[in-house]
Amino acid sequence: MSSSEQHQAIVIGGSIAGMLAARVLANYFEQVMIVERDTFSLQPEARAGVSQSPHAHILLTQGYRIVSDLFPGIEEQLMAQGALEIDWLAECPVLFPSGWAPRLQSQIQSITCSRNLLEFTIRQQLSRIQNVHWLCASTVIQLVPDSCTAMLRGVLVKDAQGQMTPLLGDLIVDASGRSSPAPEWLKHIGYPPPEETIIDSGLGYASQYFRRPVDFSKDWKSLYVMAKAPDHPHIGALVQVEGNRWLTTLMGINRHYPPTDDAGFLDFARQLRSPIIFETIKDAEPLSTIHSYRATANRQRHYEAIKQGPGNFIGFGDSICAFNPVYGQGMTVAAQSAVTLDQCLKRQWMGGGGSIGPGFSRSFHRQLAAVVRTPWLMATGEDLRWPQTTGPQPDWITKMLQRYIDQIIRLNSRQSMVYQAFTEVIHMLNPPHSLFQPKIMMNVLAALCSRDPSCPNSVRTSR
Repeated sequence: MSSSEQHQAIVIGGSIAGMLAARVLANYFEQVMIVERDTFSLQPEARAGVSQSPHAHILLTQGYRIVSDLFPGIEEQLMAQGALEIDWLAECPVLFPSGWAPRLQSQIQSITCSRNLLEFTIRQQLSRIQNVHWLCASTVIQLVPDSCTAMLRGVLVKDAQGQMTPLLGDLIVDASGRSSPAPEWLKHIGYPPPEETIIDSGLGYASQYFRRPVDFSKDWKSLYVMAKAPDHPHIGALVQVEGNRWLTTLMGINRHYPPTDDAGFLDFARQLRSPIIFETIKDAEPLSTIHSYRATANRQRHYEAIKQGPGNFIGFGDSICAFNPVYGQGMTVAAQSAVTLDQCLKRQWMGGGGSIGPGFSRSFHRQLAAVVRTPWLMATGEDLRWPQTTGPQPDWITKMLQRYIDQIIRLNSRQSMVYQAFTEVIHMLNPPHSLFQPKIMMNVLAALCSRDPSCPNSVRTSR
């Protein structure tokens, strides 16, 4: 490449993951080009490329902190548009299989808002960065290899009129989502596609907006009613968002899909393990139609295991690891991936003279695999509790860890200290091994040895 072609990064896909990647890349490359198949509205509205946008999205505390670091001032901008601050322990009652969790003040905080508002606000922030550019209404159709090296020259782009144009870049980031065609692109130019692991609990969900009554006076901003394996496969979430609205998302595991008509939607809410969501929305004014979504399988593409691949191509976000959305991990893992990308680029720039070397891709993917390991195990471990879930079964070590987590979850409804520690792991503030601190282990051991009939794994004198 000539010098005029150097120092450009290309991001395929302009959703939240792609924009977080672009924000990091802007610190290292002279130009960052985001190729996006959609066009954007001047308002926070749904777009065709984000089929999940009508549904509840949670930015976990760790993700919120990372996004705030990447885009200083975004908190104020979001709240000026109606987003709400939330303390997840104090203002989000959770019904675990063992009962309601305690309510307590904490620093496990973030915001609640619609996916549309969050994405729109991040895009506004990104647009202020002068070396980030957008190529909208355009689709990447293949990768362009370098005939002399194990690198890519760029991508081939098709615009809305069908015209094909090569776009050259030093680093190609695939953030095109869970249906990314990148494995086929790689195969087409002679590289092995990544192996995939798919674990599918057959979860589907449906969502509807409701108007929050002006005189509503409850002391919570969100609700979550969990399923209980194997007999209660229904889940419900209600989140207060901007515009004085409730976004209610109902979910069913093992293809117990919620209906998309008003009467059926309410009847499904009535069947949850608690009537609290039904009682909240039954007389509320609907503000939208009911949208459904069912492409929820956990899907991990193992780029880290590819020994020979283009050194300047990386997967990012859902294109490399897509989680069952019920656990709310996707956006936060994308934020953590942005931190990983920053760390790898910083190391590459320090040791590689400010350019991408042939080993960059494998190094990044290996480090990212370590980042996604914990959320992957937590999501798939939960899904594998259900009898009709498809996919590889966990090994015995994972099963032992799951049994330990089972006891933690049972203790959540009875012990504030355990619940807070568990929630800190869920919000990715602490690693899972923090749940093995002596105080928690003693409580788990006591529960296992207890004759308390509420503990299914305890020793009982009768059936």
